[in-house]
Amino acid sequence: MALRSCPDRMVKMRRISTSEEASPGGSGCERMASADLRAELDCSICLSLYTDPVSLRCGHNFCRSCIVSALEAQEAAGVYSCPDCRAEYPERPALEKKRKLENIVERFLSARPDIEETGIFCTYCTKSPVPAVRTCLHCETSMCHEHLGAHNKSVDHILTEPTRSFGYKKCSLHKKVLELYCPQDAACVCAFCCLVGEHRGHQVELLDDASEKKKKKLEKYLDEGNLQKAEIQSRVQNLQDRQRNIQEKASDKRKNVRKLFMDIKEQLEMAEKKALSEISRQEEKIVSQISDLVMKLEIEEDELSRKMRHVEEMCHVTDPIRLLQESDITVCGHGDDEDSGGDGGEGRSEDDLDEVLISLTLHRSISDIVTNVTSELGLHVPDILLDEDTANIYVEISEDLKTATGTEEEEHGRPKSPGRFLNWSQVLSRCGLSSGRHYWEVEWNQIGRCDIGLSYPSIDKDGDLSGAGDNNKSWCLILQDAEYSVLHDSVRETLHSKSTCPTLGVFLDYEAGRLSFYQLCDPIRHLHTFTASFTEPLHVLLYVEDEASVTILS
Repeated sequence: MALRSCPDRMVKMRRISTSEEASPGGSGCERMASADLRAELDCSICLSLYTDPVSLRCGHNFCRSCIVSALEAQEAAGVYSCPDCRAEYPERPALEKKRKLENIVERFLSARPDIEETGIFCTYCTKSPVPAVRTCLHCETSMCHEHLGAHNKSVDHILTEPTRSFGYKKCSLHKKVLELYCPQDAACVCAFCCLVGEHRGHQVELLDDASEKKKKKLEKYLDEGNLQKAEIQSRVQNLQDRQRNIQEKASDKRKNVRKLFMDIKEQLEMAEKKALSEISRQEEKIVSQISDLVMKLEIEEDELSRKMRHVEEMCHVTDPIRLLQESDITVCGHGDDEDSGGDGGEGRSEDDLDEVLISLTLHRSISDIVTNVTSELGLHVPDILLDEDTANIYVEISEDLKTATGTEEEEHGRPKSPGRFLNWSQVLSRCGLSSGRHYWEVEWNQIGRCDIGLSYPSIDKDGDLSGAGDNNKSWCLILQDAEYSVLHDSVRETLHSKSTCPTLGVFLDYEAGRLSFYQLCDPIRHLHTFTASFTEPLHVLLYVEDEASVTILS
């Protein structure tokens, strides 16, 4: 009985036995050599065989996971050290993989699989440790092949894989081996539990049958888990691909923007040179003209001085006859010289700088730059004019056809038109956009309510569903009470942004099916983007009420 009650102690005694009697496990010397080799193959941290062995610079070996955990625990102190020799490292030491040591461990395991897999020995082999092949739950003993045969001839007990743990395999109430499973209570039970215990009358199954059922459920769960895992991995891969795509696009955009600004700088420098050159040209021309006039005037001054000296001399002549016989001297007035350039009176004369020409030169150069930038960005800025023939009678249209204002009084004098909106105070633009990328800006007077959007020309002009966004033929942004919302096909969505800025930008990419709205504050903020497959030309659609006014900016 002592042997059965203290199997671990007997195992320890057998392990230190020096007997070299022959046994199925080999001679004593062989076992000692195996034990010595085993000791050399144990990690000093987990005390188990090396798993993925690595070494530090000091030469000591550890399982990779063991030493990584140890180094992470030391990280807070800022100093790393070897768990064996305490050699310190100022920085986290590198780990060197020990492939030869890993091969030795694998060969050792293949040579002694029974011992290394369980570490459980036959209870009855007292002279040398012999690996156990089965454990009897009734007797709580482990047996080798030889003793297992003798045991089976004498009794019919339940045998399991070699184990040292018997408690969880027996009923805590009746101390009998657990042989059955109660699905109702999800519990392993003994026969007494089904006969007289709390599981009496329950449907029970054999442990092996219940285990097989659970394994099938687990396998099904694994299959489903693998499918979900594959789906997650696919989504992660798609997101990573998208992330890389965005990063590549951002990198390309940075390059394009840098190139664009380099081009703008070059064009600005050329525009500066043109303006400065025009100023210099005018300066040189006018200065040259003034210099010529100064030279002529200096010549006239010299001639006048000569004549005046002669007159002075004549004034001193005392002989009347000589004085009277001297020819008369004519002095030409300054105003008589047509090339004198005038007297510098008010208003621009020919000798002033032509500031208008200089301004036009600058304006033309800057306009060319803006045109080039717009072309580089692939944007077209359309000239949008409102169509009075579609305007509701309560919508006032400005003379330049750029502004729509909601009024309380009817606009008289408008002829009847089949395209005029009858129910809602709104108006369409004259021309539609059927291809390309377009951008324009609008300004709201921040009074009442206005809708800014796009619509097919085939939108109904009469009826409750003819309003902007109340149908599937129009898309609009609503501005009302300092709030933004969007409306399409009678579905309205409130946006989180507040309408603190009266100026808005509208972008349309017809082929891509994208309509976007932006708040032109600093910085510019994106408000909303509609996506659709456009099938007709799109016209600008404005809805105004309660004295709201919207202007399409040039």
